[in-house]
Amino acid sequence: MSHVEIRNVSKQFGAIKVMHDLELAIENGEFCALLGPSGCGKSTLLRMIAGLETVTAGTIHIAGREVTDVAPDRRGIAMVFQSYALYPHMTVRQNIGFSL
Repeated sequence: MSHVEIRNVSKQFGAIKVMHDLELAIENGEFCALLGPSGCGKSTLLRMIAGLETVTAGTIHIAGREVTDVAPDRRGIAMVFQSYALYPHMTVRQNIGFSL
């Protein structure tokens, strides 16, 4: 995985601010797990990194390149949704590659 940096990222849905100035750095080769209760923003953050959700404020960098406003297909990453959306007859690699 490339180095991922989240700098002062905030997310609002209308007047409701759901993420406040998040800072996160994941180094190349590092393993990172997002844990928290339902509704705390884990999926929203992953969707913003993947480009499936817009960022209200702040920037997202992948491999030293700012990708905040880059289309999902131009970011060079993929996201797999929770198990109910996976194809059980496919491998992990096939599931990730299918949407690409």
